[in-house]
Amino acid sequence: MKRIVRMIGVICSIMLLSACTSSTEKEQYVLYAGHSLAEDHPFEAAMQELAKRVEERTEGRVVIETFPLSQLGAERELIEGLMLGSVDMMVSTSGPLINFVSDFGVLDLPFLFNNREAAVQILEGEIGDELFAQLRDEGIVGLSWGENGFRHVTNSVKPIETPEDLKGLSLRVQENKVFIDAFKQLGANASPMAWTEALTALQSGVVDGQENPILVIDSYKLYDSGQTHMTLTGHSYSSAVFMMSEHAYNRLPEDLRQIVYEEGQKIGAYERELVIDKEQEALARLQEQGMEVVEQIDVGIFREKIMSVYDSAKNQQLLQRILEKQ
Repeated sequence: MKRIVRMIGVICSIMLLSACTSSTEKEQYVLYAGHSLAEDHPFEAAMQELAKRVEERTEGRVVIETFPLSQLGAERELIEGLMLGSVDMMVSTSGPLINFVSDFGVLDLPFLFNNREAAVQILEGEIGDELFAQLRDEGIVGLSWGENGFRHVTNSVKPIETPEDLKGLSLRVQENKVFIDAFKQLGANASPMAWTEALTALQSGVVDGQENPILVIDSYKLYDSGQTHMTLTGHSYSSAVFMMSEHAYNRLPEDLRQIVYEEGQKIGAYERELVIDKEQEALARLQEQGMEVVEQIDVGIFREKIMSVYDSAKNQQLLQRILEKQ
């Protein structure tokens, strides 16, 4: 009998969406939520805030457990987990989603959005809804749009002020064709790899640099990985998506499902405010650690170099709609 009880406990603990009952308690559901960034990143703070709000509104019937630092897998693995139902929730930058919904590739085009306000207005409007509808076709429920700030370039060799300064530098980029093509056009040797691999590559000198938002550069203390130079290229607005597996969504009772969905719709705006508040603090810390920062560049020169990437965008109609709305 004891062995049977232990077996039931093991099964309950490994289910990514679990429901346990007793004669006196209502069913409780546990959702496992993952992401690839550190515990002090706004992704984690937002997920914990979502967990708090959901638990309060459901009176403890829905518990969200968060797993930062790729504990449940890197971004692509997490997305695949949502589709398979082995992961319940996640937040990810939009880049890896290109591998599953190609229209997300437009969002990664360099210098696409004029500013943060324009990006939010577009993503929270009709265009964002259409992208979420495509995610739903893949078994993923889009909840809301967050962000990871604008992406910038760091390296261990020299200041980057013009595209010519990038020539010959090996840079880790995200695993999507848009980023690979853009940095090749700018003259860099683009090396696509998962973030978990990138840290080792930077520390060992396999790559000279990388591109990421300020908060990621600060959170992972890339100055300790030899990254001595940063240029505020702002080459890409790093949109992020809070998502839920359709498997998990459908298995929740309707009343709980509605609460999780409503709170999920709100959490993106909460996370964006965290990013804005922390960026200036992070930039100051990086400079205090000795990282040399080039704060201004001629964006036009860089944009001219990558126009062929715009021409090769698969969904030209979507691209033009975004440009016309600004």
